[in-house]
Amino acid sequence: MKDVLPELHRWWCAGRPVAMATVVQTWRSAPRPAGATMLVGPDGEAVGSVSGGCVEAALHELGTEVQRTGVPVLQRYGVSDDDAGAVGLTCGGTLDVFVQRVDPTAFPELEDVVAAVGAGIPVAVATVVAHPDPARVGRRLVVVEDRGEVSCHGGLGGRRLDDAVREDARGLLAAGRTGVLTYGPDGERRGEGARVLVEAWAPAPRMIVFGAIDFAAALARMGAFLGYRVTVCDARPVFATVARFPEAPDVVVDWPHRYLRAQADRGLVDGRTVLAVLTHDPKFDVPVLEVALRLDVAYVGAMGSRRTHEDRLARLRAAGVQEHELARLSSPIGLDLGARTPEETAVSIAAEVIARSWGGRGAPLSAVEGPIHHDLSGLPVL
Repeated sequence: MKDVLPELHRWWCAGRPVAMATVVQTWRSAPRPAGATMLVGPDGEAVGSVSGGCVEAALHELGTEVQRTGVPVLQRYGVSDDDAGAVGLTCGGTLDVFVQRVDPTAFPELEDVVAAVGAGIPVAVATVVAHPDPARVGRRLVVVEDRGEVSCHGGLGGRRLDDAVREDARGLLAAGRTGVLTYGPDGERRGEGARVLVEAWAPAPRMIVFGAIDFAAALARMGAFLGYRVTVCDARPVFATVARFPEAPDVVVDWPHRYLRAQADRGLVDGRTVLAVLTHDPKFDVPVLEVALRLDVAYVGAMGSRRTHEDRLARLRAAGVQEHELARLSSPIGLDLGARTPEETAVSIAAEVIARSWGGRGAPLSAVEGPIHHDLSGLPVL
C-alpha cells in the first residue's frame, strides 16, 4: 500500500471509492511480494502492480466489481496446466490477492496511516482477509509504535484477536516485514480459520559506513539504491564531506566507535542495521568493531586483506572480544565476485548483505536446484 499511498489518500480525501488489490501470500516464483498493491481508481485508472503484468487485467475487472459492490474478495491466481496463457502467472507461481473497497467510510483509519508514514513513525495495517464470519472480512487494525508507545486504531471484531494481532504486528514492525498470520476465529494462536495480512512499514533501515574513502562513496550509492538510509562516518574532516558523499543523507565527522556507541545508546541502531567498516586502519576499525560485534544488527563487515584480517582478529581478542562475537564478523568483506573497482566491491558487499538477510547461499542460481526464493529463516518458499 505504501507505494500507492499518495494516490489512495488523494481519492480518499475527495470521498471517491477506490478498489485496492493487495498481494497476501505467494508460492513458488510469484513476481511480487506480499504487500504489493494495485489500485483501480474511481474513473478506472490503474495504479501500481501486483504481478508485473500477469493478472492485472483480470484484477482490474474484479476491482471494478468490488468498487461497485463494496464486497471484499480473496482471489487466488496461478498457472493452468491446460492453458498456460490463461489468466494466471506465466512464471509458474501462485499468489493470493485481497481486493477491497477503500473510502472514508470503509477505511476511516487511513488518515492515521498517512500521518505515521509521513512522520517516519513505524505503522502496521492488519486486515482480516479470511474469516468464518464474512462480516469480519475486511476489518482493520492500525498499530502505531512511536518510541515504544503503542496506539491502535480500528478493530478486527474481537478483543482477543485484536490483542494477538497487535503483539504480532509489533514483531513484524521490528523486523520490517510484511506477512500473513493465521489464528482461530477469536484469535486463538493455535487455531485456524482467520487469516490476517499485516503490512508493516518502518523507517528505512540504516547502513553506516565507516571510513570516508572511494570505496565508501560507491557503497553509499549502492546502499541508497537498495533503500537504506546511509550514514558515512570518519574522524577526518578533510575527507568526510557532503560533497564527496552526495548519496548519503548523513555525513558525520567523529571517531567511529564513539559515534556508533552514541547511536546505539539512543536506540538508533537495530536488527536491520548494516555496519561496514572500510577504514582498514587499526586505530579506527578495532575500537568500532569492539562496539559493533556486541550489537544486535543485521550485518557487520570489515575491509582488508587476509593478513589485515588476521591482525585485526588478534587485536580484537586482546581487547576482550569473545569468539562467538568474532564469528559474526564478515571479513574480508563481501562475496567472492572477483571485484576490483570500488563499484564492483560495493556490489560484492551488497550481495553479501542480501544473502545474509534472506538466507541466500551466494551460489549461481544455474548451479542450484530447487526453489530460488527463501524466507528470512533461509528455508525455501514453497
